[in-house]
Amino acid sequence: MHTIKAGIIGTGFIGPLHIEALRRLGNVQVAALADIDQPTADMKAEALNVPAAFGDYRALLADPEIQAVHICTPNNTHYRMTKEALLAGKHVVCEKPLAMVRGEARELVGLAREKGLANAVHFNVRFYPLIHHIRQMIKNGDLGAVFAVNGSYQQDWLFKDTDYNWRLEPQFSGKSRAVADIGSHWFDTVEYVTGAAVEEVCADFATFHPVRKKPLKPVETYSGKLLTPKDYTDMAINTEDYASVLLRFNNGAHGSLTVNQTAAGRKNRLYFEIYGSKAALAFDSEKPNEMWVGHRDACNQIVMKDPSLLYKEARDIVSCPGGHNEGFPDTSKQLFAKFYGHISREGGKNGDAPGYPTFEAGLRELEICGAIVTSAEQKKWVEIK
Repeated sequence: MHTIKAGIIGTGFIGPLHIEALRRLGNVQVAALADIDQPTADMKAEALNVPAAFGDYRALLADPEIQAVHICTPNNTHYRMTKEALLAGKHVVCEKPLAMVRGEARELVGLAREKGLANAVHFNVRFYPLIHHIRQMIKNGDLGAVFAVNGSYQQDWLFKDTDYNWRLEPQFSGKSRAVADIGSHWFDTVEYVTGAAVEEVCADFATFHPVRKKPLKPVETYSGKLLTPKDYTDMAINTEDYASVLLRFNNGAHGSLTVNQTAAGRKNRLYFEIYGSKAALAFDSEKPNEMWVGHRDACNQIVMKDPSLLYKEARDIVSCPGGHNEGFPDTSKQLFAKFYGHISREGGKNGDAPGYPTFEAGLRELEICGAIVTSAEQKKWVEIK
């Protein structure tokens, strides 16, 4: 089997998850990583058992043995690093958002196509087996005509005013925070399963902590210790903690989404309900191995993830028998399996259906998010061009 060598740029929370998922594929070697400086890169490479470490990502891009690059850095670096990687002839997996603005994303879509390189955005939620099953249910007409889609994506990691992260600062994360950060996953998943596109939005934003306390020293240094008032500085917050969005789809369906990063007790819950003319269903990412199916004239059902009960399209991304749970880390493994399979089979050349979210999906989410931000600012319905 031909082994593909990959490089990881950025080793915060998500970078090591990419490394772990890639190592489970069998045909990919994580050959190098890059971080903000050489000492940090060396430390991370030793901890993660990666052979080569670079303090400058450009040195990683210059390595002729690296065929694919994963961009796992803050949002404001994605466009620049992705563009340079494509120009260096590397296949690219980029964390979302693909870029900070739509024009940059469009440029990356065109450049990847011009270079004939495989390209993906890490919209991993698509790769829960039951998400693939739901998509096939709707394609096969099991729900009938889709009337409504309602849901939420809620977390509590920014519940307190002392919770702080670079994503709170627009120069690093962009104009939107909650919608762009987690709402983008919800939209990508819902459009993927329904086959319908959101065409109009009406949004309302709220910032519950207009001032947050930013630690003056690395929080890791004080792990297990209480910070005192002198260890913080007050920071004005100009991005949303919360959003509610009304939706109109191009198939006539209506819907709504709530996004909240200050929702006590909700750790990482992407949830949706789809109501059709024959039946309804619901999915909760905190319980990803089961789904609810609703009926008017029969008993409701709880469907468990079991390959023997799923459509073939879902069985293709199931690794374990029924009763053996598969979760968040497995979604990245399955996405990367499709991506690297495409490279192995076709050299990563652009195809009609590569089976994973490409840069086009990254552009799509920027278009949706941009319309939502405009709607919240102007307090009116906005069409997604």
